[in-house]
Amino acid sequence: MFSKKQSGTREETQLSHKDSDNHGEAVHMDGFPIVAIGASAGGLEALETFFFNLPEDTGIAMSFIVVQHMPPDYKSILSELLKQYTNLQVHEAEDGMAVAPNSVYVIPANTELTIRGGRLYLSEPGRPRGLCLFVDILFRSLAQEQKERSVCIVLSGAGTDGTLGLKAVKDEGGMAMAQDPDTAAYKSMPRNAIESGLVDYVLSPDEMPEYLIAYIQHSFGKGKKLARLLSRNDTDSLQQILTLIHAHTGHDFSGYKQSTIVRRIERRLAVNLIENQDDYLSYLEQNPMEVEALFRELLVGVTRFFRDPEAYAALTEKVLPRLFENKRPGDSIRIWVPACSTGEEAYSLAILLQEYLQGMKKHYKVQIFATDIDSGAIEYARTGLYPEGIAADVSPERLKRFFTWDPGSNTYQVGKTIRSMLVFAEQNATGDPPFSRLDMISCRNLLIYMDNELQKKVLHLFHYALNHSGFLFLGTSETISEFGDFFETVDRKWRLYQSKGIMALHSVPKNFLSPLIKKCSQNKAILKDGKSSFRELVENALLQQFSPPSVVTDTNGDILYIHGRTGKYLEPAQGEGSLNILKMAREGLKLELNAAIRKVVVQKEPIHIPGLQVMGNGENTRVNVTVSPVFEGISALSSLIMVVFQEVVLPEICDKWKEVAATGETVADERVFALERELRNKEEYLQTVIEELETSNEELQSTNEEFQSVNEELETSKEELQSLNEELMIVNAELQKKIDELSCSNNDMNNMLAGTGVGTVFVDHELRIKRFTPVATQLINLIHADLGRPITHIVSNIMNYHNLGEDVQEVLDTLRPKEVQVRTKSEKWYLMRILPYRTSQNAIEGAVINFIDFTEQKMFQRMNRLAVVVRDSNDAVTMQDFEGRILAWNPGAEKIYGWSEQEALSMNIRDTIPESERENALKIIKQLAENKRLEPFQARRITRDGHVVEVCMTATVLLNEKGERYAVATTERLAGE
Repeated sequence: MFSKKQSGTREETQLSHKDSDNHGEAVHMDGFPIVAIGASAGGLEALETFFFNLPEDTGIAMSFIVVQHMPPDYKSILSELLKQYTNLQVHEAEDGMAVAPNSVYVIPANTELTIRGGRLYLSEPGRPRGLCLFVDILFRSLAQEQKERSVCIVLSGAGTDGTLGLKAVKDEGGMAMAQDPDTAAYKSMPRNAIESGLVDYVLSPDEMPEYLIAYIQHSFGKGKKLARLLSRNDTDSLQQILTLIHAHTGHDFSGYKQSTIVRRIERRLAVNLIENQDDYLSYLEQNPMEVEALFRELLVGVTRFFRDPEAYAALTEKVLPRLFENKRPGDSIRIWVPACSTGEEAYSLAILLQEYLQGMKKHYKVQIFATDIDSGAIEYARTGLYPEGIAADVSPERLKRFFTWDPGSNTYQVGKTIRSMLVFAEQNATGDPPFSRLDMISCRNLLIYMDNELQKKVLHLFHYALNHSGFLFLGTSETISEFGDFFETVDRKWRLYQSKGIMALHSVPKNFLSPLIKKCSQNKAILKDGKSSFRELVENALLQQFSPPSVVTDTNGDILYIHGRTGKYLEPAQGEGSLNILKMAREGLKLELNAAIRKVVVQKEPIHIPGLQVMGNGENTRVNVTVSPVFEGISALSSLIMVVFQEVVLPEICDKWKEVAATGETVADERVFALERELRNKEEYLQTVIEELETSNEELQSTNEEFQSVNEELETSKEELQSLNEELMIVNAELQKKIDELSCSNNDMNNMLAGTGVGTVFVDHELRIKRFTPVATQLINLIHADLGRPITHIVSNIMNYHNLGEDVQEVLDTLRPKEVQVRTKSEKWYLMRILPYRTSQNAIEGAVINFIDFTEQKMFQRMNRLAVVVRDSNDAVTMQDFEGRILAWNPGAEKIYGWSEQEALSMNIRDTIPESERENALKIIKQLAENKRLEPFQARRITRDGHVVEVCMTATVLLNEKGERYAVATTERLAGE
């Protein structure tokens, strides 16, 4: 995986291997590569940057399919937007549309898009809104369609969509890119893809086109194929590469299929833009990170929950009932899942077992040991966190029962009950000691990567680790091949097998077992009363074939049933009462009997001991002892041992006595012969003890490994708790920051409302006051304590208006705004506007009452009305200051005196007064200046054409806001009118 963060020389390392001659020229290919791009929130900017930096003439025929999360009822304009950033043909995908080179196809809203046979197919989402994984669906279909030609890119977005789709692409040998999270508006999607370890390039959107073109040119240009860079016959280079991996990681891949290894190595050559194996070998020697990357490449585990659902159905139907039939409530079920990768199949088995146990309503202890050589995968599996894409493989019922959804990270976590059933550990299935006493092994799609010899070794290990009736679950492409003698086929299609055990049926004496088999075949069910079962089954068999005394014991020698007279061979032991055959055996019988029972327990084969001399009741007795396992195929008797005593004179001993008598040997020679035989028995006994000790050591070692795994789990849990504590601290800090931001936003809103000068009151459906601005207190007597009180209970300063409550209720009922002009006691006018209070979801949660001050507008309205009166009046209305300068001149004045308004405004009032009357007119103005009241009077005025006219005049002093006199207004009318 490449990233700008890794090394400053990364660009030089990669681009130094480019075939510069390819740039700009046509690339001949078998078909053309298709690039699938997945994005979500913040993806528009990344898409625009990507296509903006894509060269106009790449010399490569390729197509792009863009999938972005969109609301289902939204008409996307993404295709129109992308046309502004690329010269490629941009289309909104249609069902059945053929994919053409040099084109971009954009997914429509509320559809799932797949590619099949070179065509795009649209379908309605199969899951509810919010659970649709459009990117995963496209990536998976692209992997099936394009194989090694498939290329996928994950851009900015929230959630984990695309991560599971990457696995399918990588399994087919495709290439994956992801946006550098530092450049993404939303980091979740690219970050989850990167953390999966499946991404080849981590780049910003503006860098991606360059590396994409270089990769395609290098991998497919000039008739190249991806899997062709390394010669299949160059075993020396291959061995050197495997040696480097072994030295760096400690894992040996020499037993894996060469074709698989070569294909993985060639993919790394293509990603690094390297032409031949020699250059790549040098590159590996100089870059340990690439050795690690190649190791991860060889370990790519393509797995998912409940892969091949029909296989799990067959497992439930044909294996689980037989898995529990020999178990009693409280017993343990031990299962091993080697090569578990990231744990999906191990958890699937645990869920399957939990469902089965809940149906049985019995308690069993289930232990599932999941192992892998990839430490990163094991750590990932331990967390039990999986992307939301698993919803495509896990039913909604199982998701609800066995998983917990985390909306913050858009992940599912396996429930605690299921996780407690599993122990994850790092282990090499081909080199490390296996687990033992297992009831089942599930190893799917590991053997297919191994050559024949390594397959045999692994199958031998599996057979050793399984109990005698344990089950083996393989992948659909795997088989037990020549191990048919060791396993019985349970389901051939889904590769389910059951171990036959070490003991073969023909190794047991037929004359002993045949009646027992016949009897037990009539009693297949496990009988509840153990003692009566033993008596019925064993006595019937013995009475038909044997009359000698016999004892049936368990593997520890505890006597379960006694047949016939056994006093010559057994006697009660001193001390606390015990029915153990080894403690009750008489002298001469104990050592040989102990060794024989141990051998039978381990080897599962009958042992015959002739001519034992037993001391008891003052006499010696010669006896043949036969120790045999009871037939294993009968579940009720699977761990029973039968000891048969037969008093006989052994022919070989009689011959020895004749030989002694003939040669005149003494009794001492006979004693030597007996001692030698006893010595041989002791040697055999010691050998048996040694073998048992070795077996015990192996079991202890396996147990120690299990304890070590549990200890690692505890350490991991401790680290998880520490991490959780840190996360809680971060969340607490983020929440505090959000509170500060909310407080700041609240202050901003308060200041904004106060600054507008608009009085606002918010009320709920019950007309209770929820909030108000300071300006509102000028109209309604509100204080902070009034919050929550009905607005109708508050005294207002509005005059002659008492319908506030009724008007607000009317707006709530009709949802139609209402406006009313109101006046306060301070003679201010307000426009009261009542509107419904709507939320972002368009829900009505009350009303908003706005008071807008329009006193000035009211005054302007009055002035406008006066201006109309002045304009339309036939009287001459004029205004002049106390110096006589004309300040206003209406159309009536123009009509009477002849001067236009423009001419009049440049004149003095004295110009309109006859010279003989100017002195009298100045006196009148002086009287007005002294605030003397004047009655209407007659005056003479001169018109523009020089005529003198008689007018009736009214004069008024005008005052400003401060009460100061500033002008005189006159109204003049022709006398006689």
